[in-house]
Amino acid sequence: MGAPNAPAVERLRQVVLANHAGELVGVPSVCSAEPFVLVAALERARAAGGIALVESTCNQVNQEGGYTGVTPAGFAAHVRGLATAAGLTEDEVVLGGDHLGPYPWRLEPADTAMAKARELVRDCVLAGYTKIHLDPSMRLGGDPGDATGGGGAAGGASPATLDPTVVARRTAELCRSAEEAWATLPPGTPAPLYVIGTEVPAPGGERAGDEGPSVTRAGDVRRFLDLARAAFASLAPEAWARVVAVVVQPGVEFGGDTIVDYEPRRAADLSALVATLPALVYEAHSTDYQRPAALGALVRDHFAILKVGPALTFAFREALFALEQIEREALATGLGTAGGGEPSRLRETLDAAMREDPAHWRAYYSGGEDELAFARAFSFSDRCRYYWPRPDVRDALERLLGDLSRRPIPLALLSQYLPAQYAAVRAGKLEPSPEALIRHRIGAVLKTYWAACSAD
Repeated sequence: MGAPNAPAVERLRQVVLANHAGELVGVPSVCSAEPFVLVAALERARAAGGIALVESTCNQVNQEGGYTGVTPAGFAAHVRGLATAAGLTEDEVVLGGDHLGPYPWRLEPADTAMAKARELVRDCVLAGYTKIHLDPSMRLGGDPGDATGGGGAAGGASPATLDPTVVARRTAELCRSAEEAWATLPPGTPAPLYVIGTEVPAPGGERAGDEGPSVTRAGDVRRFLDLARAAFASLAPEAWARVVAVVVQPGVEFGGDTIVDYEPRRAADLSALVATLPALVYEAHSTDYQRPAALGALVRDHFAILKVGPALTFAFREALFALEQIEREALATGLGTAGGGEPSRLRETLDAAMREDPAHWRAYYSGGEDELAFARAFSFSDRCRYYWPRPDVRDALERLLGDLSRRPIPLALLSQYLPAQYAAVRAGKLEPSPEALIRHRIGAVLKTYWAACSAD
């Protein structure tokens, strides 16, 4: 995973070079702002002896706060604090920006949206982000067929994509802003690495039909790289050597109740193309819920950077719902925990928040009220992840944790609702606190990613 004493971003580059050369190595990229997910990711990276690559999307974190209410500087400080508490140094953590571009402002005029995107990129670099995915692929206000005129859709639907020449030019414009920001940092500050391209749904959500998405054609990748190289030559020439990956669609996806598994034969042309590219690999998005064998096959086929996010908040939600069942049983019987106190009503509070403000899920779920209620709670799309930062939902979560912390959780209930965590507790490998149980559930998902990314 790169020289252990080198800066983390250099270790990341060494992983890319090794994968390009055919070594079975990669790195999980955790894209989430949920504190429990971040801590679990940092702990798992430390246990694996690898790079903790943590990213925020343009929707989660931006200069206006995003849906988390956090700026890039605030997110960077938060992750660094968590990393220190987890026993990691700065040389073991890479901060990344995912889909950095004009998506949050896509309904505004193109000039305004791109100006805000350039500000976002600058803020991320100044905050210490060193892996930058530049994504200006969507049509903006005033572009032909823009999102305000029927070419794309707001409120969650994937925006219509632009002509690749325009995408390449706007990518280079964003890169120039990043380079200008880096030039103002103290001498010796590691230079950013860049990821370009997009063949994925709009940031923040996924939808998959039964047949799944089309695999990116190798010829389209080569043409886009040629366009991007030319645009960089005029706007950010020195940065091109630090473009380490391109985002493509390998044919993996997930939706409300659908998971499209990776089929290596469908991506064979993409895999073969890497040998003709100069030290580039692929970054795979929407790898959530892929089986361990599929993750390993992706790494083998040069998808060296495996993005994961919703599967981790899905596991977080699973753990919380299970703990709430334990809370209800314990409170109802007086066994163990608070012994007759007020229940947290976490799931009830979460669903009320989602019904009160349906903006983050309305475009993704359909059906009658029963189907919608089920999707709000259990969909693989995990749109409830947008609601965990809300004060009312967080208050209910804190009450749940408090109820389960006052007395030991009965082992029988742990066995009933969290059997894998029960086994770890019984083996003496896990502290039976609610916080540790949650992180262990998330960590079990991350463990499959690290196994796929390790040559051992």
